[in-house]
Amino acid sequence: MPASATQTLRVAVLADSDTRWKWGSLTANRIAPPNSDISLDGYLLRGRATPTARQLKEVGVTADSLREVTAVEFLRAMETEPYDILVLSLVGGGVQAMLHGLARAWDGRSKRPVVVTGYVGVVYEKLTDGLLLRHGADLVLANSRQDADRFKAVYDGVGADSTAVTEVALPFLGGAAYTGEHDPYTVVFAVQPSVPDNRRDRDYLLNRAIQHARFHPHREVLLKLRSKPGEHTTHIEELPYQKLVQGKELPANFSLVYGHMGDVLDRTDLLVTISSTAALESLHRRIPTVVLTDLGIREGLGNHHFVGSGCLASWDQLDAGYKPVPDAEWVARQGVMADGSYETAFDAARERITKLLDGDEMAPLNPYYTPETAPGYLPGILARHHLGPDGTPLPGAPAADKEPGPVRQIVRRAARGAYRHGVQRVAPVIRRMGEL
Repeated sequence: MPASATQTLRVAVLADSDTRWKWGSLTANRIAPPNSDISLDGYLLRGRATPTARQLKEVGVTADSLREVTAVEFLRAMETEPYDILVLSLVGGGVQAMLHGLARAWDGRSKRPVVVTGYVGVVYEKLTDGLLLRHGADLVLANSRQDADRFKAVYDGVGADSTAVTEVALPFLGGAAYTGEHDPYTVVFAVQPSVPDNRRDRDYLLNRAIQHARFHPHREVLLKLRSKPGEHTTHIEELPYQKLVQGKELPANFSLVYGHMGDVLDRTDLLVTISSTAALESLHRRIPTVVLTDLGIREGLGNHHFVGSGCLASWDQLDAGYKPVPDAEWVARQGVMADGSYETAFDAARERITKLLDGDEMAPLNPYYTPETAPGYLPGILARHHLGPDGTPLPGAPAADKEPGPVRQIVRRAARGAYRHGVQRVAPVIRRMGEL
């Protein structure tokens, strides 16, 4: 379909968590060629982090249709649905499995959807592993100039085609620029599900936020939560702050909040976090932003990514009234476009997609990993999604040949509930018992 036409552009997004649905759906809208009306279908990959209705509502992105699928169900749908663009918003292994499954499903086609993938935020770990698992998509989106340079270096370094790497920006940046202090002055501590990963450090951070509220009774201190107990996000939260706060005496100016991050930032005067992508959202809006150093500056925390940002500080400094000043050059390299250039950040991606859509023929998907290049790695990744080494559904794969009947659906829901309970409740207890 010519991108200049006014007919509807059909887009599908496959996501495996609330955060990745947010990234994938917003990205789909950002990268669509100009003058296109988008019909967006969402597919949620069934697993431990499949978002709940509340989480989907909090993301604030709507779709024309939305349903939960297995990998094989999704691949079957892609064989018949005439999509123009497909966004794979998954962990690296999921992307790799889908690329091989789609290559099989679309074998022999001259036209197929443009396949797009990328990362939901800051890439501070498993850079090489994650990138090679995403190789083979038509566009591998880099959320910043720094990431684009690193992505190309990895692909070139292993002899893989790096032309798919396309610089964009984080798709969820936006909102009104910060213009001055609110009444009351509001400090938001944006917590993360998996960082830090132990009770002592999480309790320490919680106590320091509460202490800051006591030191500054005229400020409002908000603890911004990602999920409610029992819900999953992109990362597992074994020690939710909602539980840690129980039994503590809280000052009147301290409270816990949920909701869309953009709405919370609308009333924020100081954003505090360990290493959350929320820091980039805040910096984009020119809100004073602090990345905490209390627990050290370490790769395991992810705050090492902010070295050079001008945002590193401790609770002691914040208690004393410290206000950070971000480094403009560092901010610009992170895809944070506080200078007003954000709307053009997706132009390169739009141009590439337009060219692919307008072409007469598209090359087959060609991932770097194959049974020849990674015979000891790739089969295991594909098997986790019930696919064989050639991307074909394995015998007995869920919904490989037919829609599940009513009894099978009930059993599946029960099994999924038991699995999530095991991951969220039982496994953490076992791990803690092992540490005794």
